[in-house]
Amino acid sequence: MTDPTPPVTEATKPGTPPLSATGPRWMRIALAVSVALNLAVAGLAIGAWVKEGPGRGLPREMSFGPFTDALSEADRKEIRKSLGDHASGFRAEREAARAELVALLATLRAAPFDPVAARSALAAITSRATDRLELGRSLIEARILAMSDAERLAFADRLERGLKRR
Repeated sequence: MTDPTPPVTEATKPGTPPLSATGPRWMRIALAVSVALNLAVAGLAIGAWVKEGPGRGLPREMSFGPFTDALSEADRKEIRKSLGDHASGFRAEREAARAELVALLATLRAAPFDPVAARSALAAITSRATDRLELGRSLIEARILAMSDAERLAFADRLERGLKRR
């Protein structure tokens, strides 16, 4: 017959810490910190997804503050779809905007200071910003014009609430 009591080994001796608790203390602490950080990152990612939903927002440079916030999810989806027509130019636009700012910085630091170059650099930055605002205005306008009376009133209410919060 077999003995139902397992043999006593070094790992099963009374008073011996379990295998998971063996090893240097710093290693256990590092493992705990690593697990905590991984859970924190996962929590942040899941929290952002739950709060905004996958792909809810508009690209940062195409967000129009309270107007974007007041749009319904369906309206934001339609605007994102419309932005898809312009998406190929976003990277080039971003690089051009960065180059314009670098040019302005160089102009501001130049000795002697050249006011004509500063005006030109500022005009280029203003022109690009105006183009972005016009695109956003036209997309938001198209969505407003496509809204039913009820949708438009709900948009106005959300816009007003957003303005009061600010």
